[in-house]
Amino acid sequence: MDLLLTYDVDTTSPAGRRRLRRVAKHCEGHGLRVQKSVFEIVADEKTLLKLLHDLDQIIDSDTDSIRLYRLPTDGFNHVQTLGIAQIQPHREDLVL
Repeated sequence: MDLLLTYDVDTTSPAGRRRLRRVAKHCEGHGLRVQKSVFEIVADEKTLLKLLHDLDQIIDSDTDSIRLYRLPTDGFNHVQTLGIAQIQPHREDLVL
């Protein structure tokens, strides 16, 4: 399934800045960063449940928020961009 994940982490304290880095790093392991706090993710149900569980363990539920949108099937094939944004290849081999 195609997912769009966004987060807003309170960074007014050193602990908040650490949570922000941990959330970003965790998301980088699951998808492609398309904006500072926005990731496009391709995942199955099992991976999604683990991702949500792990993120719930990282954030402070009193100050931080995460939004996850399930896109229609092949939703990433219908992305429109403006400015410097580029279409990301989600289902192609990744060369490092």
